[in-house]
This record gives sequence, structure tokens and C-alpha cells, in this order.
Amino acid sequence: MSSQADARRITAPQIQARKGGEPIVSLTSYHAHTARLLDRHVDVILVGDSLGMVMHGMETTVPVTVEMMIVHGRAVVRGTKRALIVVDLPFGSYEASHTEAFHTAARVLKETGAGAVKLEGGRRMAETVRFLVDRGVPVMGHVGLTPQAINTLGSFKARGRDDAEASIILDDARAIAEAGAFSIVLEAIAEPLARRITEEVAPPTIGIGGSPACDGQILVLEDMLGLGDRVPKFVKKYANLGPDIEKAVASYADEVRARTFPSAEHTYAPRLVEKPAKAS
Repeated sequence: MSSQADARRITAPQIQARKGGEPIVSLTSYHAHTARLLDRHVDVILVGDSLGMVMHGMETTVPVTVEMMIVHGRAVVRGTKRALIVVDLPFGSYEASHTEAFHTAARVLKETGAGAVKLEGGRRMAETVRFLVDRGVPVMGHVGLTPQAINTLGSFKARGRDDAEASIILDDARAIAEAGAFSIVLEAIAEPLARRITEEVAPPTIGIGGSPACDGQILVLEDMLGLGDRVPKFVKKYANLGPDIEKAVASYADEVRARTFPSAEHTYAPRLVEKPAKAS
């Protein structure tokens, strides 16, 4: 029984219960290999639509499709046993109606095996969040800088730095919380605002450029590993793997061209077959 209990995944209600408790650790992942490395150390793995920019070279997250999210979400689930897997609903797959949102969310959960979905937007999406939660879909909210709205926002700059915009974002967070979101991502908003939201809403907040007062933190894995050329101010690089990878690739290329790789230790010798002894 104990080994079975240890193998159980973290659930959305368990994350919701962490409000004000031990900080929630979260990172993004888009494939099984990195998800496997993250699984022992984080509570939540987000299969974010940031994969469009990180994995596919897109300029924004807007072109990402449901099919892309499902392929990457399925891979991350396969690579993990413990963490709660949350999959983003991409732009254009949930905004038109409550019914559309439910069909997309249900498909994502069925085809990936993930434990929750995430969607962007505040008051305008509150009733959609309520509709999904009432029908058994755990929803993580996302307010502040919402990358799917980049074409109307105009830039990826921080939000909520003046009183008027801060008031709007606070109302957005309250609406999503009251609608039943089990947690809320606060992205790139002024620190005092992120702190206040965390104090005032019931579900835990997960900051990405928010505040140390948030109930948890999330970063894009490739950003914190130093794999990106340009990263936001809120990213701390815990490694600088980009130059190391390029150095390794350059060494490999040099050795291939010099015919020093593969060497004998990297090749296979023929199997020796003993000939049967001749009868005397």
C-alpha cells in the first residue's frame, strides 16, 4: 500500500490546499526526457504554449494548435509519475463559448492524461472557468501579462505598474478565484500587486515575474538553464548550458572531420565463430 501511495500523482486539489503553506515548485517541460528529470523535484509541470516559441521557433504563442499541445502533453505525461501535469489551452481553442472550451479541455485531458488545464484571461473568462470546473475540469488561471493577447497588448512589458491597470488585474484575479480556479499564474506584474493578490485570493498564486510572496514560482525550463538568447528580467539562470552544448557539438564536428571519432572503443568487433573440430 505504501509503495502505491508514493507513486500517486499530485492532484489539483492538493495544490489548491497548499495556499499559504510550503511553496509550490513549478517548471515548464515539453518532452519526456526533461519531464523525467524534473519529476522528482517539482510539484507542477506546465506544458505551456510557450513551446511554440521555445521548441518551434515561433515569434509568439498565438499560432500554437491544440494538436501541438496534445503531442507535447502526452510526451510529458509519459515521462513522469509524480508531478501534476497542466496543459495550456492554446489561443482560439476556448474563447468563443463555454461549450468550445469544455470540448477542447476534455479532449486535452483525455488524449494526454494530464491532470488539469490552464487558460488565460480574467473577468472575461470567469464564467468559462466556472463552467469547466462545474463539469469536472480542474483549471489553472493566468492573469497579468497574457501572451496569447500579445496582438492587443502590443508588447511583453510588465503589467499593473500604475493604479488603473493594477485595479483591473486585481479584479481579474478575484474573478478567476471566485469562479473556482485551483491556482492562478501571475505573470510579469508589479511586485506590490502580486503580493496583494496573493493575500486576497483563496487559491494559491504561482508567480513568474510576480513576487516572492506568491504561493509558488514557475519559470520556462530552457530560460533558467541558459538555453535562450534573450530572457525576461524575472528569469534567474541556474545554468548556462547553451555555450556548453555548442562547445560539445563543435568538438564532435572536429573529431568527425578528423576521423578521430569513432575510435575503436566506440565500434563493434566481429563475433568470432569457432569452427567445429574435425573428427579424427
